[in-house]
Amino acid sequence: MRFFKKTNINFLDKRRFFYFVSLIVISTGLISLIFKGIGYGIDFLGGTELIIQFDNPPSIGEIRNALSAKGFAKAEIKVYGDPRNVLIRTTELETGTEVGDRIKSALSEHFKENKISVLEEQKIGPKIGAELRRDAFYAVIFSLIAMLIYIGFRFKFIYGVGAVVALFHDVIVTLGVISLLDGISPFFDFEIDQNMIAAFLTLVGLSVNDSVVIFDRIRENLKIYKAMQFKDIINKSINDTLSRTVITSGTIFVVLLIIMLFGGEITRGFAFALTFGIITGTYSSIFIASAIVYEWSLKKNKNKT
Repeated sequence: MRFFKKTNINFLDKRRFFYFVSLIVISTGLISLIFKGIGYGIDFLGGTELIIQFDNPPSIGEIRNALSAKGFAKAEIKVYGDPRNVLIRTTELETGTEVGDRIKSALSEHFKENKISVLEEQKIGPKIGAELRRDAFYAVIFSLIAMLIYIGFRFKFIYGVGAVVALFHDVIVTLGVISLLDGISPFFDFEIDQNMIAAFLTLVGLSVNDSVVIFDRIRENLKIYKAMQFKDIINKSINDTLSRTVITSGTIFVVLLIIMLFGGEITRGFAFALTFGIITGTYSSIFIASAIVYEWSLKKNKNKT
């Protein structure tokens, strides 16, 4: 099945325009990351987190007053999916489950006619949180290095460089967009947690797959069309795989969009990062990874002359 009939788009002639687009998006995202940032989840920050269910939807203001009276004025409080469910998070740490017990006691005293039940409770120490942040960073970096080595061996080193630059582009752009949108509405209430890291690692695998398919077709076409210029071979290879790329990425996009819209609070950050990442991954495979390979060939031929 071909989504497009045979296309003949000159992608490489448009590469400088898309370099500029990527530069603008990355710069805007980096500015947002530097000055606004993205909050860490309880996994990486350390502290205590509870998900409380009330018999009737509570007032967030009342909950805040009840917790402030018990010394939790800086606690983060928000509705969690169902209007009856409330997420309470505090960075305060005490021995055992003392923090969680104090929060539950404060709510039980204040909401005597609105019974509460604990759906989930977890505590992460600051040392464990720091270790998880470090391990998450190493996981992303090592995955990029692994991709560079794999593609370098399978094709040529410059192909690996192109793919890794594209992957780095995808991660930075997606992080920047998440930072820009974070907090503008309850729907876009994101945080860096283990689910989000899993999304970025999945994005790395999905994005590199598109690049490998294009590189594989370039290698095949180099053997078939020996008299054709390298630029034309790259353009032909992208056009040849365009239908496959759109169908594959499109089906994944639809599934992730449904998860993001209807999957609930827990999976929303994961689904959003992957949904947007699928778009940037498809874009970067065409306009970043392939373009870098072409730029290298131009420089190589120029040095020969």
